[in-house]
Amino acid sequence: MENKGFYLKTCNTCMRILGEIDLPEGYDLQEVKSNPASADQIDELAKKAGSYEALFNRRSRKYRELGLHEKELSELDYREHLLNEYTFLKRPAFIVDGELFLGNSKKTVEALKNKLNSR
Repeated sequence: MENKGFYLKTCNTCMRILGEIDLPEGYDLQEVKSNPASADQIDELAKKAGSYEALFNRRSRKYRELGLHEKELSELDYREHLLNEYTFLKRPAFIVDGELFLGNSKKTVEALKNKLNSR
């Protein structure tokens, strides 16, 4: 996975960020609701992020619905939840030249823009 982006088309923040950045022609975007990330993709993202927990979106409605906020989750638990529920993937997630940009913080979005503009 050299250059790939994961986003949710019903997420206003994802769509705003996609509108702000200048992705190169042919950049591979994957909408995670209609095409969830595969086990191999989740594993590679976790390797780049340092853990499955780092990929995990605690703001997902399902996080509280499933009572996960009351449990001690292992890395295997995080992986399993990421594979079973697309909303648990922190987004947007972009890989540019092998580097991962995860989430929607101003700092992350600026770093992504700088990376894309320096290519």
